[in-house]
Amino acid sequence: MKPPRILFVGNFLVRHWGNGRTGIDMRLAAAAIRNEWEMATFSERDVTRFLAPLGFMRNIGAKMMNARLVKTVRNWKPDFIFMSHCDYVTNEALAAARKACPGVRIVHINCDPVETEHCRNQIARRMESCDAIFVTTAGDVLKQWTTGRNVVGFFPNPSDPSYEVEDNSVKTAFTWDLFFAGRPALADARRELLGKVSERVDPSVRFGLFGMDVAPLVVGRAYEEAIAASKMGLSINRFEGWKWYASDRITHLMANGVLTFQYDGNDMQHFFTGKETAYFHTPEELADRISWFNCHDEERRKVAAAGRAAYRRQFDARRVLKYMVETVRGEPYSEPYEWAAEVYR
Repeated sequence: MKPPRILFVGNFLVRHWGNGRTGIDMRLAAAAIRNEWEMATFSERDVTRFLAPLGFMRNIGAKMMNARLVKTVRNWKPDFIFMSHCDYVTNEALAAARKACPGVRIVHINCDPVETEHCRNQIARRMESCDAIFVTTAGDVLKQWTTGRNVVGFFPNPSDPSYEVEDNSVKTAFTWDLFFAGRPALADARRELLGKVSERVDPSVRFGLFGMDVAPLVVGRAYEEAIAASKMGLSINRFEGWKWYASDRITHLMANGVLTFQYDGNDMQHFFTGKETAYFHTPEELADRISWFNCHDEERRKVAAAGRAAYRRQFDARRVLKYMVETVRGEPYSEPYEWAAEVYR
């Protein structure tokens, strides 16, 4: 099969003027280049804002953005359109894109927790209009979005060496012993977890806690610098217990060599052993493990280094993107992807 030509439609953070946090869209676009595939990008939110009269009439900007998207497809003629959340893109525009470029395959990718109604509605909205849907949660929950004409599967949060540039496993001097950054939300169990951990953990542990109504949230370069200055980090989610689900902070931590603590009930043991990440079940266990690793730096470095290598090996964005293209095309897999059993047709 010929190398694919992919249009990535997502949020490329132009209007953040360098102060945004790079996400999955940019890592997959970088992966296409590393795979020596042709690619182009279309930043849905930015184009909507820039075309909106006076900068805030978003309904008009969105209508104009959809027309520009169809024009881009007509001009560039991609084989695939990879589209992330993209709430402003209409299904009517996708239908027009198919007419403008017969044979194009449209893929919706979603990295939000499927526990939320907003995420489920986003996915359900694309069931009929997309050839494939990929979600960062696995399990039977995916079956509800199959139509008999599409494919629905899991995909892991991808890592790219252009964005994960640190190796904290080789460092010995840090500003923070434990890092976490996150925005608080309704029914957010992370607040209670953090409170219990802070009460029990060794007082010598220096917390780099940003957001969660404790300290200002860090974004952009400040976020990257905080991770680079952190010995250990928390990969905790608003909703735990979903098979293989983790927010993309797991990439920012593990792939940068930060010793990563994560809940043991998401079945991530399928990918990482206890010698590559630090699992916990209760807040008390988490606090005790943080205190132990903070005092045993050689062990911290070993686990962090092994986790960094395992994450970059398995969840390399080139592999993740190749898997999605092969799945949508219905090709035999070119290698044994560790998560490929979680695909439904």
